[in-house]
Amino acid sequence: MPRRFNTAGPCRPERHYMLPAALRIPQFRGLVDRQEYFVVHAPRQVGKTTTLAALTRALTREGTYAALLVSMEVGASFPGDLGAAELAVLGSWRADAAYALPPELQPPPWPEAPPGQRIGAALRAWAMASPRPLVLVLDEIDALQDEALVGVLRQIRDGYRRRPEQFPCSLALCGLRDVRDYRVAAGSEGRLGSASPFNIKARSLTLQGFTRQEVAALYAQHTADTGQVFTDDACERAFELTQGQPWLINALAREAVEELAIDPREAVTLAVIDAAKDELIRRQDTHLDSLAERLREDRVRRVIEPILAGEALPQISVDDLLYAQDLGLVRASAAGGLVIANPIYREVIPRSLASDEGRIAERTAAQSMTTPAGRAVQLVRA
Repeated sequence: MPRRFNTAGPCRPERHYMLPAALRIPQFRGLVDRQEYFVVHAPRQVGKTTTLAALTRALTREGTYAALLVSMEVGASFPGDLGAAELAVLGSWRADAAYALPPELQPPPWPEAPPGQRIGAALRAWAMASPRPLVLVLDEIDALQDEALVGVLRQIRDGYRRRPEQFPCSLALCGLRDVRDYRVAAGSEGRLGSASPFNIKARSLTLQGFTRQEVAALYAQHTADTGQVFTDDACERAFELTQGQPWLINALAREAVEELAIDPREAVTLAVIDAAKDELIRRQDTHLDSLAERLREDRVRRVIEPILAGEALPQISVDDLLYAQDLGLVRASAAGGLVIANPIYREVIPRSLASDEGRIAERTAAQSMTTPAGRAVQLVRA
């Protein structure tokens, strides 16, 4: 099957065009070799899962480590029930291991343990049974909240001192935000406010967007496979429109080569990239639709609306500012201050906000009607 530009889920090198994972997080191998625990955080759909899955696969193939990326997301359904969250997560881990690891590196049966100790007991049993040092990346860690989140972090911290013989030799938390900004119900502004439940971290790393050169290198993989050329102007325009946001880079290229310039003898030009941009915005593809959903959060609107209006930001909490940046909606400008992250978002965001206002107006009108005598009657939902 020929490779494609991927816009749905993690990339696989045999199926998708992708940049070398080691170049995106060059510090990863050194941290693992030093048996460190660390954090990787970045906005959604910039390639965290793709990159970390590729890095762990490479470590396992080398034969030195038993390395795996596992998901914490299923535990999010149980924010107030640590025991239930633990069981859901451990079930997901076993499925991840069965998919990605050879039989000899599979975890043993999870030991019996009371709620609040199940993750730590499982990690201890797996590390002791593994014929190689165990390396784990806990993806979507900040999907957990409240008791479940703090409980997992404390179990990892407790086991850290017993590594590598009785706990993973290296472990990474991967999510949208750095550990001190994980959301909890209590505490300052609903955050941990302190790294104390995970004060064993050595580093916090982030993934940046693609550079101009990386955009050209990604598109050149398609040229090498098919002969279809992306002109220099097309590559430059793609970078300009996206500022290197990886999902957008792939989405523009996919629209260009699969819908607009399907003949590989036809070069992808600047005009084709512009047409692809217009179509993505018109369709509100998955990434852009989820972006619009974030704009319904008051804490996001408080940051976005003054920027769109060209006004100075009012007194906004630092957490709200960091949250908008962590979502990838805004970025620091060279002149100082914050700007919308890229030109595509600058088109999508005002349309989404206007659409929301229109829906609110329609809903308000639908909730009231006028009697023949002209008296307004408010409709009350049952």
